[in-house]
Amino acid sequence: MSGTVKFKKEKEILTEYESQVKEIRSQLLEQQKCLEQQTEMRVQLLQDLQDFFRKKSEIESEYSRNLEKLAERFMAKTRSTKDHQQYKKDQNLLSPVNCWYLLLNQVRRESKDHATLSDLYLNNVITRLSHVSEDNNRLLKKSKEITFQLQEDLMKILNELYTVMKTYHMYHSETLSSENKLKEAERQGERQGRGGEVFSLRNEERHQRRNATRKIQKMKEKRQAKYSENKLKVMKARNEYLLTLEAANAALFKYYIQDLSHLIDCCDLGYHSSLSRALRTYLSAEYSMETSRHEGLDILEGAVESLDPRSDRQRFMETHPTAFTPPARFNFQPHMGDQVSQITAMPQVQAELLLRYQQLQSRLSTLKIENEE
Repeated sequence: MSGTVKFKKEKEILTEYESQVKEIRSQLLEQQKCLEQQTEMRVQLLQDLQDFFRKKSEIESEYSRNLEKLAERFMAKTRSTKDHQQYKKDQNLLSPVNCWYLLLNQVRRESKDHATLSDLYLNNVITRLSHVSEDNNRLLKKSKEITFQLQEDLMKILNELYTVMKTYHMYHSETLSSENKLKEAERQGERQGRGGEVFSLRNEERHQRRNATRKIQKMKEKRQAKYSENKLKVMKARNEYLLTLEAANAALFKYYIQDLSHLIDCCDLGYHSSLSRALRTYLSAEYSMETSRHEGLDILEGAVESLDPRSDRQRFMETHPTAFTPPARFNFQPHMGDQVSQITAMPQVQAELLLRYQQLQSRLSTLKIENEE
């Protein structure tokens, strides 16, 4: 019964150990799968980013061409005008026309900026992302090799632990067995010693008793030697088992606490920094375009704030001097030698002249108000 209990206990220990190792092995396989899935997700993300910027490059390029066509369409209409010739000569334009030209220039400026963005996305950002993806695949391949080697070393230690544990169990079982045999021999010796005085026996019986005693003594010595030998073996096996157990636990700790972190870092090596540089290139380009756009809009806003009808009227009249230069004054032409060249009045017409003067003054004031409105 005792042997059965011992055997069951030993079998239970081995089964538990095998189950634990099986769970660790399953976990190691799951780790490899997780690392591969993480890399696949990164590669897919990088591919999506490349497709996104490729499409955005196409949109920016198409938008740039449409803006250029828009600007060119209206620039072609104005090239033959007198305003355009004046603009090319000294840029002395009426303020609304100046706003119009600046608006067209702003459209052309935005067209060039969007073309620059398109080229940057296609030949810079996408190229960077492609390199990150290639590096990520290479790192995965290398990390898989390292992971395989680390896991193989770990399993080698666990297998070694299993072997020394079984050896320890075997020697311990043999020690228990030899101990039981030694105790049985001692009990036989005790029973033989309680058989009575040898001198009271006949010679033949006395000879048999002595032979039996010598045999028991030899058996005891032999079993004592075997027991001592097994005790030494089990002590060595136990020490080897404990040392290997400590080494296995240290290996597990190192793998799970240090090696796994290093493996994940190996897969991550350069990924975040490279992706950061690629996206910062995008951000820099977008901010630069916004700066350029605001600079152009600021120039246009200054022109809008400079819309001035009075200055435009003066510039318009100076541009057409023949049409708007005041004519020469009319001089008094005396008739038939008349020497009076000033207004004169006799009392009877003075009231009439004063009334006429007031009417002219009122008319001039009305015209001035209407002109200002």
